[in-house]
Amino acid sequence: MQNFTIHTGVVATMDRANVDTDQIIPKQFLKRIERTGFGQFLFYDWRYEEDGKTPNPAFELNRINVKGASILVTRRNFGSGSSREHAVWALDDFGIRCVIAPSFADIFFNNCFKNGMLPITLPEADIDELFARAEKHSPYQLTVNLEDQTISDGEGFDRSFDVEPHRRHCLLHGLDDIAQTLEHEDKITAFEQARG
Repeated sequence: MQNFTIHTGVVATMDRANVDTDQIIPKQFLKRIERTGFGQFLFYDWRYEEDGKTPNPAFELNRINVKGASILVTRRNFGSGSSREHAVWALDDFGIRCVIAPSFADIFFNNCFKNGMLPITLPEADIDELFARAEKHSPYQLTVNLEDQTISDGEGFDRSFDVEPHRRHCLLHGLDDIAQTLEHEDKITAFEQARG
């Protein structure tokens, strides 16, 4: 999994609460067996017109000033609904490395850390300010520093955020569950050999 240390990127804002995983990646696109290729279907029902091909100009991520966005700022309870990991895979494949919201659905929040994406929880007032700044500055960029646990735009917005230490360590070093297990490969091998 890709590590996350310091990331500077263009911000896309999504002024919607309770965005569920069925909207993030609709069920008809869950047949793939790889973790890649889901980005083209991200927010499919919102991103495209009824023909499924023509970009909807009213949709937030289709705006020209957020082209190449890698940071998503959104409203409360992002990622609610089913437990599909595909939601994080789709965001990642699209290029999103960090999602900032007042709150997240628990399973989505956990899936982010397991797949190299940083979910950051900030108070509603800070989210409101990020929306206002993104509207004023176009394109708007943020620097997310996981090492220092800070977010800054270089224009006066500086906030700290909390991350559980083990999750922070895993993201900083790009360790998913398998990589964490392989850190103990010598002990595992020794145990297996002892069992003979």
